[in-house]
Amino acid sequence: MHKTILHLDLDTFYVSVERLINSELKYRPLLVGGTSDRGVVAACSYETRAFGVHSGMPMKMAKELCPEAVVIRGNAGTYSKHSDVVTEIIKEKVPIFEKSSIDEFYADLSGMDRFFGSYKYASELRQKIINETGLPISFGLSINKVVSKVATNEAKPNNQLKIDFGLEKPFLAPLSIKKIPMVGDKTYQTLRNLGIKQIITVQKMPMDIMHRVLGKNGTLIWKRANGIDHTPVIPFCDRKSISTERTFDKDTIDVVRLKGILMAMTENLAYQLRRGDKLTACVTVKIRYSDFNTYSKQQRIPYTSADHILIPKIMEMFHVLYNKRMLVRLVGIRFSHLVSGNYQINLFEDTEEALNLYQAMDRVRNRFGDRCVLRASAMGAKTIGRMQNPFNGQPPVVLAHRKQ
Repeated sequence: MHKTILHLDLDTFYVSVERLINSELKYRPLLVGGTSDRGVVAACSYETRAFGVHSGMPMKMAKELCPEAVVIRGNAGTYSKHSDVVTEIIKEKVPIFEKSSIDEFYADLSGMDRFFGSYKYASELRQKIINETGLPISFGLSINKVVSKVATNEAKPNNQLKIDFGLEKPFLAPLSIKKIPMVGDKTYQTLRNLGIKQIITVQKMPMDIMHRVLGKNGTLIWKRANGIDHTPVIPFCDRKSISTERTFDKDTIDVVRLKGILMAMTENLAYQLRRGDKLTACVTVKIRYSDFNTYSKQQRIPYTSADHILIPKIMEMFHVLYNKRMLVRLVGIRFSHLVSGNYQINLFEDTEEALNLYQAMDRVRNRFGDRCVLRASAMGAKTIGRMQNPFNGQPPVVLAHRKQ
């Protein structure tokens, strides 16, 4: 029995939420993101795309391309709430599903054709989401995640598409090579320089040629071009978390030191999130005093993996918990309610320079270690522990803490 994988994608999610809140924005060109010229476009309506606007573009350039567009800063918390509503609907109707980002989901409907019909079931699920949330959503249905995702993109806007078993290659063949997930601008240009424009060209090439040109990525692109993908649907789990804590050999009341350690912990965990393509929606700070009484504070936040959002929130919670009259024995931080996703959720707060800085810092960390780049105020925290593989589907991971 072959698998049946459903991919659901909320169309222009941020734009759709803004139009749900304010119906006057319907059919108008809309940009969501940083409102200053140095800001970045987090999302754009289909009306703006005709002018060459796309997400991730500097806001200044987007406004030059489409001067009549309405620019909205957006509210990440609002978007998270709408995403949670959709998640609850899917959780109620689908036994195994994966939340791959704030607006994308995968579901394994294998075996359902024998009882109900996977396409009919997916259609009813999509209609239920539309009716109960008012948000447009598209889906693709096929034997694997890659083909389903491509099918969803071809079905948009607000539509659905099923690729029958055995027709994966013919479906993909006439499409642009850029339609394959993971083919970015640089890879696309490399392939275009080789004369490769459509997926059918890759399908006709030997796999080893793609490997010689692009290494492991070339092999993966060849497999995806041929509709081959064995990536499983990773069950969504609200309880997945990463955390770290630090026990002091000698209890301390040095608040500067405590803040530095908390800052270093937050930086490290945030980097681990980004490295694992994860976002957190809940942060917890824990303090244990010399009398062994332990206090913690937990707070829900919009999905993020950004230091400049997480650090102020951690410091704010620390000040609420901290008792200046008591010696501190242990401090800890936990990020929970993790979902797969990338950095775009934080574009509302960012400039293009800030995004480039994060990417550059993470590249350095990937090469030389996760403690090779840090804020000056966190330099005193040299032993916060580290995580080798926090996103391997195992139960919540606690970083080993060391006494100093």
